[in-house]
Amino acid sequence: MTQVALVGGTGKLGRIIHEVIDELDGFEVRNVLGSASDLAELEDADLIVDASTPAVSVEVVRAALEHGINVLVGTSGWSQERISLVRPLQASAGTGVVFIPNFSLGSALGTALAAAAAPFFPFAEIIESHRDTKIDSPSGTAVRTAELMADARSDRGPFHAPHVDQRARGQQVAGIPVHSLRRPGVIARQEAILSGAGETLTVVHDTVDSAAAYAPGIRLALPFARDARDLVVGLENIIDIGIRPRA
Repeated sequence: MTQVALVGGTGKLGRIIHEVIDELDGFEVRNVLGSASDLAELEDADLIVDASTPAVSVEVVRAALEHGINVLVGTSGWSQERISLVRPLQASAGTGVVFIPNFSLGSALGTALAAAAAPFFPFAEIIESHRDTKIDSPSGTAVRTAELMADARSDRGPFHAPHVDQRARGQQVAGIPVHSLRRPGVIARQEAILSGAGETLTVVHDTVDSAAAYAPGIRLALPFARDARDLVVGLENIIDIGIRPRA
């Protein structure tokens, strides 16, 4: 039986993860930690699952590496730059570290499709919407999407992004303007808008029920993270969707 330490288990995502673990054969929640909990409570776990906050998540990953315990990170806010700081520590420890910016299968497909289309369009922008209680912006999913889209164009040069010195043009992530909306009545929505001469391609993903949308991805990610020996980013590297963005 895989004993899981769940950090942030009382939050929205944490509660969904807890429910999935309770229903999944071979896994059991050993303890639930809050943001103010002593991370020494992680020591006897077989797997750490992090659904906390961006600030706490850094300490959780550090503790997992120090104790040689595999960790599945569902917390938002991990950019490629931040993850690059973890890579040498992970390589030295040999501990599996899996970052999943979004557990939704549809979201993973949307990101992969946007990355696949990126080399063919010179302009791109991303609009992401979440409920007004979301702490961070841009969302981890939008950051991941922008980074993969930019990487897919590495041999063609960056996207054109006019007038990005103006604050109203959004925050640049990997050279792509990203616009974040925070409002009640929405769970999650992302639009990757790619434009070229005479045409526009929009890849849209809507989450209308977070529990139903995230549970299948969580079920896949838990055994993968338990057995991982490398650093892995993105659900698209766990499922076979036929389109594999470079990362």
